[in-house]
Amino acid sequence: MNPVFLNIGGFTIAWYGVLITLGIVAGVWVGTKMARERGLNVDRFNDMILWMIIWGLVGARLVFVATSWHQFEGIPFPRILLDIINLRQGGISIHGGLIGGILVMLYYTRKYRLPFYQYADLCVPGVAFGIIGGRLGNIMNGTDTVGRVTGWPIGFRWPDSARAFHDGMCVKAANPDMDLSQYCQQIGGQLVMTAPVHFTQLYGVIIGIILSVAAYFWLRSRRPGWAFWQFWLWYSVLRAGWEETFRLNPLLPKVYLNQGLDAPGIGLLTETHLISIVLIAVSLWMLLRLRRQPETRVDPAPGSAGTPTTA
Repeated sequence: MNPVFLNIGGFTIAWYGVLITLGIVAGVWVGTKMARERGLNVDRFNDMILWMIIWGLVGARLVFVATSWHQFEGIPFPRILLDIINLRQGGISIHGGLIGGILVMLYYTRKYRLPFYQYADLCVPGVAFGIIGGRLGNIMNGTDTVGRVTGWPIGFRWPDSARAFHDGMCVKAANPDMDLSQYCQQIGGQLVMTAPVHFTQLYGVIIGIILSVAAYFWLRSRRPGWAFWQFWLWYSVLRAGWEETFRLNPLLPKVYLNQGLDAPGIGLLTETHLISIVLIAVSLWMLLRLRRQPETRVDPAPGSAGTPTTA
């Protein structure tokens, strides 16, 4: 588990960025193909995607920094500015990236009078593939986005060589919910985590795969927006109900905490739990509204797909 994909003269390229990029590229290819088949404006869609990626990364980093400020406390100025903008080592918020991308899409569809949902649906595969790439990148980083200590048989013991990333697992945390220092020991002059934890990075990969497969079926619907809101619903359900429940994140309202070598390794409720509850409610409401509406998407006849249109 080495976070570095390539090192050229001291300049490093991280697996994290490479894998996310591959996921996004695959998603763009699928989305472009479907846009052409559905008679949408492919050129406009590709322009939109480019700016969605740029502002999605900005939003993802800003939200991560805002919600994980404890990781930047004590860093002197101006080094803290470099750490804030350093994306090569990871540290992004999926929700922040989605917000940034959606804002760009809203701008484009309003400016050029395009049907928002028809274009939004086509972005679902790319987001799902990006989740897979991001979580695989977390695995390559070592202990990035680590799970809680667990006594369950599925607990994963990270290799000694795995690099402790932003969360600083073996450093006594100010938040007792995240303090794992009692499970660390000195090995080779470095504090190493020795206890089994939930392999939440792998949970995230599996969630991305589930969403990718499900998107294939959601996109068959002729109700614009159906795939978009199904994604928000099931991403929120799976992220909050599975990955986040076992992930080492600070608890806002400490509803339930049971972690350790003789415990399941569960923590409720984190910030992501609370956000997901709201998103689940909104998604269900929007899906019920869409279900009452007629199927309005009309694809072009075979042989005419790919003609750029303005709607």
